[in-house]
Amino acid sequence: MISVRNLVKTFGAQRAVDDLTFDIGGGVIVGFLGPNGAGKSTTLKMLTGMIEPTSGSATIAGFDIIRQTIDVKRSVGFVPESGAVFESLTGLEYLTMVAALYAIPEDAAVERIKQFIQFFDLGFDTLTDKLLGAYSKGMRRKVVITSALLHNPPIVFFDEPLDGLDANAAVGFKALIQTLAREGKTIVYSSHILDVVERVCDRVIIIDKGRLLLDGAPDQLVADAGMPTLEKLFTHLTGGDELERRAEDFAKTFRK
Repeated sequence: MISVRNLVKTFGAQRAVDDLTFDIGGGVIVGFLGPNGAGKSTTLKMLTGMIEPTSGSATIAGFDIIRQTIDVKRSVGFVPESGAVFESLTGLEYLTMVAALYAIPEDAAVERIKQFIQFFDLGFDTLTDKLLGAYSKGMRRKVVITSALLHNPPIVFFDEPLDGLDANAAVGFKALIQTLAREGKTIVYSSHILDVVERVCDRVIIIDKGRLLLDGAPDQLVADAGMPTLEKLFTHLTGGDELERRAEDFAKTFRK
């Protein structure tokens, strides 16, 4: 479903993504991990047709990300980290607009929207009576997740999807992506909440400074490295050990 070969993205002299190569099949949840500035969001934007790579290639559901960008966008759902929406629209107006962009008939779109808001425990009156600018962060996130899934894409990219969701909504979201994977969809899940990644992902890809560090099943990677958790392995690989030492030294200044 996703095939990436020697993908590179540069911004001036900065090499944000550096020779990434990997394949992802269907029916799996893959955690896409890395520290801030590792190139995760840039990679996701290339794979969803938002920006072009500097070099290398990738296909999404068999479509080339450069030559068949429209087909790529039809094949994916994307929940960006920003969770940006048109704040001057109501939730229903925004979702109806997204459905129209994907040529979903209005009656079918409204039916799907109702199913999603019921799942997320949102009232239909909330979608019709309030502008998105007045929504809480969690409510906006639910609308953005709904918009990404409305057209029933075979591949879904999530960038920090739990940001703003309350505990119950987060539990529901995790159950949702596991169900989608069982139905054959490919889920790429980028997050800094590593204990959640360790529980729900079949595989993790870890990058740093734009380069691939590790790729495999989380329990196997943790066992091979002799680490107690994925979080410990991640911090060891990406320089977090040094940050922990600096935090300890900083804390000592308050004991003097």
